[in-house]
Amino acid sequence: EEVPDAEIPAASRKIASLSSPLRAIVRLRRRYRVQKKSRLHLELPREKPAEFVHTRLLQRQLSLNRTGLYGPSMSLFNQTGFESSQYFTFDTSVEQHAMKKCRRKKSRRKSRMVLYPDKTKRYLPTEEKSKAKRCLFLLMAIIFFQILNAIENLDDNLQKYDLDGLEKTMHREVFGQRVAVESIVELLKDYLATHIHNKPLVISLNGPTGVGKSHVGWLLAKHFRSVMASDFVLQYFVMHHCPSGVAPLTCEIDLSEKISDIVTRAEIEEKTPLFILDEVELMSPVLLDTLSRFFEPNQTNEFLNAIYILISNIGGGEITKFLIQNDSAELLRQHRGAEELVSIIQPVLSHVHPLWESADIVPFVLLEKTHVVNCFLEQMRREGLYPEQKHLEHLADQLSYYSAGGKQYSRTGCKQVVAKVSLQ
Repeated sequence: EEVPDAEIPAASRKIASLSSPLRAIVRLRRRYRVQKKSRLHLELPREKPAEFVHTRLLQRQLSLNRTGLYGPSMSLFNQTGFESSQYFTFDTSVEQHAMKKCRRKKSRRKSRMVLYPDKTKRYLPTEEKSKAKRCLFLLMAIIFFQILNAIENLDDNLQKYDLDGLEKTMHREVFGQRVAVESIVELLKDYLATHIHNKPLVISLNGPTGVGKSHVGWLLAKHFRSVMASDFVLQYFVMHHCPSGVAPLTCEIDLSEKISDIVTRAEIEEKTPLFILDEVELMSPVLLDTLSRFFEPNQTNEFLNAIYILISNIGGGEITKFLIQNDSAELLRQHRGAEELVSIIQPVLSHVHPLWESADIVPFVLLEKTHVVNCFLEQMRREGLYPEQKHLEHLADQLSYYSAGGKQYSRTGCKQVVAKVSLQ
């Protein structure tokens, strides 16, 4: 039987009017939670701690007690709703922690994919071999073999002139000039190590008389004649080739023709000519001007490939004065002392003529008494004599010496040795 509307109690009507909005609110909250779960991918642990479960049960019981005030229909509805809702909680700290953890995992996952890709081939870029690398390796190999070939050619050139043998000979036969000999050999090695030059090599041997300058020139001429033909070596003595009675212009023409002829033939034979000019201090200004033109860098190639040895006594007085006043014999046996002597005699040579500005100056120092004794021994051996040491010292005592720092330095060097030996 249908009960008329008038018979429905007023309280039941009032509860029915309130339950529909509440149901709508519950549906909205449930939809909001579902969307939130789908967006955050929230995964709570399956095994929950006892305290957490107890707290959730208390919260559910409180919410059931509250909804019981609205009637049995509302309590039943909320009870089923809460039973189906397994993740609802008012504890925001747990949800925030889960959200932060989820975001951290998400950011880490993204960063790994971008910054740290897997080692599988699909994530790695395809490697393509460039042909430019092969060309680069080929170019490096070509350059390496060219450098190796150039070094071998330089070694062959130095072996052709046998500069090591020249150095041994000069150390054996030149006394008291170790630094000068080393400087000369070093200049020759640097120059003859290459075939292309921007200027000729000019070496000026300067020092007092009798210290071995002319003897070094004679050894150089002898050595280069042995390794090359004698046509490429010129020994020019001013007193012999240009006597005082000959006009300077004639001497200039003669010297220019000799140098040009030797240089031209040496260029054809691919040789480096050697010009030894002794007694340069006796040359006239005209001859010095002629030589300076051959020393200039702006010339044809054949005139750039030449070696000039200038021998003179210019600067010998300054060397003697420096040695006696400073008593630095040990210093002069070192390269540092030779550089100091060069700075002293360079202004003197430049004052005589500007051609010395383009020359490498090698100073020769005074000889000690022991060096003079060795000169006597070497000369007597050449004559076939083998004297005793006392006899050699007796011959050396006949010469005059400077005394400085407890040592004796010969005034004339070994210049009078040949004459003394000839009188024996």
